[in-house]
Amino acid sequence: MTIKVALAGAGAFGIKHIDGMQNIPGVQVVSLIGRELEKTQEVAAKYGIGHVTTRLEDSLALKEVDAVILCTPTQMHAAQTLACLTAGKHVQVEIPLADSLKGAQEVVALAKSSGLVAMCGHTRRFNPSHQYVHNKIKAGQFNIQQMDVQTYFFRRTNMNALGQARSWTDHLLWHHAAHTVDLFAHQCGSPIVKANAVQGPIHPALGIAMDMSIQLQAANGAICTLSLSFNNDGPLGTFFRYIGDTATYIARYDDLFTGKEEKIDVSQVAVSMNGIELQDREFFAAISEGREPNSSVAQVFNCYQVLHNLEQQLNAK
Repeated sequence: MTIKVALAGAGAFGIKHIDGMQNIPGVQVVSLIGRELEKTQEVAAKYGIGHVTTRLEDSLALKEVDAVILCTPTQMHAAQTLACLTAGKHVQVEIPLADSLKGAQEVVALAKSSGLVAMCGHTRRFNPSHQYVHNKIKAGQFNIQQMDVQTYFFRRTNMNALGQARSWTDHLLWHHAAHTVDLFAHQCGSPIVKANAVQGPIHPALGIAMDMSIQLQAANGAICTLSLSFNNDGPLGTFFRYIGDTATYIARYDDLFTGKEEKIDVSQVAVSMNGIELQDREFFAAISEGREPNSSVAQVFNCYQVLHNLEQQLNAK
């Protein structure tokens, strides 16, 4: 049986998902939703997607649609995920699940009562580099003492990963920190019990902090130091250093190195070297097998509790 998918958000990340799904048997994108009709039609034509609209509700009304992938602006995630579940569709929403604790709570509650697969795109759980480290931890061969993480972009205006103008403002805490907060707890297999944050000045036009520093501690004693910036004019992206009891690992997206910058072969960790494709494979496997996916909304909820607590701290200062 083919799983028929509607994809909302025909920008840089939506296209990454479409490319990933080209490699997954038994999956077909049948509907594409985008803010600008002409641009969305161009993407649909390139990939042979028959239905194009600017309204999510049009796609949710299609009986043939089994599942929805949301690659839309952060501020829309919770409401759109609720709409998909209410329409009886399985849903994968890109990170972050929500931009408020209330939004996350509502999604988790409805997902539980619906019985549908509801997953959040915490891609770091799926990158082969981080899976390799996770497997070492599960095998008892490595324990994290500290994670040192840098999330750096140069984004003094609203633009996406392709350098195109963006209709919305990105957020260091609710989007970019979410990756590391969730990954740290997931890798440690231990909940976060302490979290502190400080932030730099608020940007006069964008209305967000452009620099932030976060400290975390898991219940098992491991610590994490996370530095985030939209002001960094240099290598872009997120770089993870795992300092452990038996080794040091440096992860750059799907690639992994030793602490001495020797490349580690992670090509056999999973069926693909593409974290987005692996994330999508898990979503469709969970639908086919009728099970909870890795990175379900329930599993990642604690991350959003931590982000909420950090936001309260930052707002109090």
